[in-house]
Amino acid sequence: MATRAADVAASAFAGALNADPPVALEKTLTYDQGKEMAAHKVFTSATDMNVYFADPQSPWQRGTNENTNGLLRQYFPKETALSGYTQVELNAVAERLNARPRKTLSFATPKEAFSKLLAELNENLEIKPGVAYAT
Repeated sequence: MATRAADVAASAFAGALNADPPVALEKTLTYDQGKEMAAHKVFTSATDMNVYFADPQSPWQRGTNENTNGLLRQYFPKETALSGYTQVELNAVAERLNARPRKTLSFATPKEAFSKLLAELNENLEIKPGVAYAT
């Protein structure tokens, strides 16, 4: 994202979330008090997801986010401009992080845990005759 402008952020988040996660995983988004989510109503309208905000100075309310920020700092020191990286480079870091075992996942990787969740969702999915499903 080239800017942190609220309208750009809301549009980018909505586009990414509308493209990837299964509907069963689209529940809510908890965000910090950053200005980039000032247009959260636009995001909610575009995704049908409610946005909640963590209280200021309350990082424990966003534990996964804080842990991920720490992991990202291994690749991008604080104040690094991500605009200096290509999408391919950013995707490579995301892939490395998603392939890194986590204690909170019983040492499975996030990629493995997500794949397992998707498989469980697919097992419980009710297939209705005559309905076309995207693959």
